[in-house]
Amino acid sequence: MNTLEVQNLRKTFKISRKQQKIEKTNEKVKVACNGLSFTAYPGEIFGLLGPNGAGKTTCLRAISTLIKPDEGDIFVGGSSVKTDSFDVLGKIGFLTSELKLEDHFTPNYLFTYFSKLHGISDLEVIETRKAQLFEIFGITEFMEVKVGELSTGMKQKASIAISLVHDPEFIIFDEPTNGLDVLTARNVTDYLRELRNQGKTIIISTHILSVVEKLCDRVGIIINGKMKICDTLDNILKDQENKDLEDYFFDLVKEEEGTL
Repeated sequence: MNTLEVQNLRKTFKISRKQQKIEKTNEKVKVACNGLSFTAYPGEIFGLLGPNGAGKTTCLRAISTLIKPDEGDIFVGGSSVKTDSFDVLGKIGFLTSELKLEDHFTPNYLFTYFSKLHGISDLEVIETRKAQLFEIFGITEFMEVKVGELSTGMKQKASIAISLVHDPEFIIFDEPTNGLDVLTARNVTDYLRELRNQGKTIIISTHILSVVEKLCDRVGIIINGKMKICDTLDNILKDQENKDLEDYFFDLVKEEEGTL
């Protein structure tokens, strides 16, 4: 079964003296993820929520093998990020604002390049998939424009298309609608629904709560590196009287910080 399992993930980072001064702390280590566990299933969109610094992006970077867990493990379709990282890379499509496309290449060139990098040698397959994704995201007329000359939104759309060149079973997107106008963001969320209907396993991290409410089948809320609650939105809110997700999230963060 193509599940994605995060098992007791712990990841820490050293805090430099400069950062200690900025954050006004004497702590020398930042615990980004602290025993984090959850499972995402095929045919669902799993949303990760949390305030800045909660550990969302660290978790996604660990899933994508960009960083290694200090403790615990992550299994992507049965492959461990610790011992089978190459297998994991072949199974996932990963999008993050931290990874930029090279400015002096075109979307057309980069799509072909990354397709071949993922082992797709059939040019007909590459061109068919390129035409499909470029049409969906409105990239076709900009396919020969250098990335450095594209708008922020078009760069984001090109990044999404290129992250999907190999038709991955697992989609890991960090803030997929970041920098997009309303119509283009809707285009992206509609395509994520289509991927879900194809049986893909999808994890998204976003700060836009309306996207979570409309798109996600289940939600995991992370605060201070720990999973505070993980369930369907209906189950999370069923005993919350007239609260919506924003109200619940705000109260949960305040409670954790001791300000409620």
